[in-house]
Amino acid sequence: MSFGESLLLLKQVIPKLDGEVVKSKTTLDQTLAEWVLPLLPNDKRDLWNKPSMYGNPEKQTVGGAVVSFLLRPCAFMGLLVFAKREGISPTFTSYKHWIGHPLEATDVPEYKLVRKYLHCFGPASIDGFADWLGCSSAQAERIWQTVIDEIEPVSVSGKERYVLSDDKDLLLSPPQPERKIHLLGGHDPYLGLQDRNVVLENKAKQKQIWQTVSNPGTVLWQGEIVGMWKGKKKGKGLEIEATLWDNAKISKKDIQDLGDEYALFQQVKLNKITVLP
Repeated sequence: MSFGESLLLLKQVIPKLDGEVVKSKTTLDQTLAEWVLPLLPNDKRDLWNKPSMYGNPEKQTVGGAVVSFLLRPCAFMGLLVFAKREGISPTFTSYKHWIGHPLEATDVPEYKLVRKYLHCFGPASIDGFADWLGCSSAQAERIWQTVIDEIEPVSVSGKERYVLSDDKDLLLSPPQPERKIHLLGGHDPYLGLQDRNVVLENKAKQKQIWQTVSNPGTVLWQGEIVGMWKGKKKGKGLEIEATLWDNAKISKKDIQDLGDEYALFQQVKLNKITVLP
């Protein structure tokens, strides 16, 4: 059976997830494989039910392995989503069951994607977009061209970056923020931008913030990273250590107030806070 034939069969049965939530990826593979089984020619059914040559043969059949490969295109088509986690296991259902309506594609998806990227992370570059999306340079260039008439170049640290024309005035003359100081967790989405110079120019300090294994939290001053912090639970309380860099216009009391808010959110007592210069 070809990839296309197998995908068509799976697409016939996967709408059953509109009324189901399946716990664990292994169970999902086997559940969908069982739904596909009656649609197969008789001479394929025994092969479909044989132990898998890819995964654990005691837990996965050949059909389960085939379904596992086909889940990615089904997800792209809006037929499958991660639902909430139950304990240590993920759950899965359909987009329609999770959101309440089928996935509705409007306009050109690539156009909407790059606009959303530039709106969230601009000023940005094509290379940054390619890294963020995990695609080739050629694909990034093709997608980038869908908004080429709606972007403008700007200079960031002497390098050319791009913003949406609709966002330019707001970026150049931003309103006063409601909060100037933030403590962000180590993997906050704000830190997911690829053009890191936009929020932190110092290359040495970038290595301290974006690490391979364990990122510290960051201290933001009007959107710019001016320090880092980490919290450690000790007993029933919390200890916080913050390091502020030379350009930080932040007092120890500012950090203390944010630390108190964070401890309250975590529903623990803030035992100690240390602010290093």
